[in-house]
Amino acid sequence: MGAARVIINGRFLQQRVTGVQRFAHEMLFALDELMDADDARPPCEVLVVAPRGARPVALRRIPVRHVGPLSGHAWEQCTLPAVAGSSPIVSFGPTGPVAKRNQVVTIHDAAVWAVPESYGMAFRTWYRLLVPVLVRRARSLVTVSQFSKQELLRRLGVQDERVAVSGEGWQHMARLAADRTILDKHGLKPNSYFLAVSSLAPHKNLGVIARALSLLRDESNIRLVLAGEVDERLFAGVDLPDSSAIRRLGYVTDAELRALYETAAAFVFPSFYEGYGLPPLEAMAVDCPVIASNAGAIAEVCGDAPLYFDPQDATALAELMRRVTTNPGEREQMVRRGRNTLRRHSWQNAALTYLAIIRELARAGGHPDTCPQLRVPGQSTGIRGV
Repeated sequence: MGAARVIINGRFLQQRVTGVQRFAHEMLFALDELMDADDARPPCEVLVVAPRGARPVALRRIPVRHVGPLSGHAWEQCTLPAVAGSSPIVSFGPTGPVAKRNQVVTIHDAAVWAVPESYGMAFRTWYRLLVPVLVRRARSLVTVSQFSKQELLRRLGVQDERVAVSGEGWQHMARLAADRTILDKHGLKPNSYFLAVSSLAPHKNLGVIARALSLLRDESNIRLVLAGEVDERLFAGVDLPDSSAIRRLGYVTDAELRALYETAAAFVFPSFYEGYGLPPLEAMAVDCPVIASNAGAIAEVCGDAPLYFDPQDATALAELMRRVTTNPGEREQMVRRGRNTLRRHSWQNAALTYLAIIRELARAGGHPDTCPQLRVPGQSTGIRGV
């Protein structure tokens, strides 16, 4: 007998939208859209369970149930499994109830192990305790790139057949109308600056941009605009030098971010470690050329669209920044390559991975011992995420 119900962990609806929460929202929207087609609908009810007070979300096919009174980790560890009962749980993020075996969790990367200095002690300790337990107990895992899958296999001892790779998408950018008032607010002119979107975590490697700018100090037209909020509870930050060549904007809205991408000379993504790298795709989606490091999953995701550099090499980055500002023809080629790269990525393709998993959960039934390990999409199920 198949499972009557599959629960989606809606804790993310209570959180501020950053990278992991963006992924969760887009997966939910894309799943809901896929289920409009009768032949795509899984043989079970799919229900989002979220904390009371979480933001509302408009879905056509997937109902949302708000339950309380707890919130945060307490809600996820106590309320969510109590409401789910024997029904399986699917989480679009790396946390879930540790008492639950019948669940699928999404581990986006292994950054806490690879670059521990980027995270605060409290978060690092909690994550390193919780995630290995979930990895051992969960039926299967999802991650977002082949690079991240290999990291999970190597650092957490996960078996290859237990991990599905979903990919991500960029189509959320097409839904935004650019808010260009941010340019006037900060005195920015189109094509007068390079853009970076990041926290100040050490592995984001923003210092290399500062060093590159110092090599270009005689070229007054080269500036950096840095957008992104710093969450000191999560990330261990680094200091950037005070410089007239660096403009820090802090948190910006999605509409403001689109305007910054659209009007930047190029987007710079210098990370030492990335499990995927969504910002470069966002930049390409609005025809912003990308200069990126060759580390982590960046080349896997971005293909031949960016100009790449060694993240340790400020001189190489400075030269690429100079090339983009002095060679309009090369910039146009980068934009064309970016458009071609975007064809390989979509939220809908990523959601197909979860749709296949939900079908497997429905077929396996509500008891974890009947199917201790799911077949991973892209292998035996015949559905593959990008």
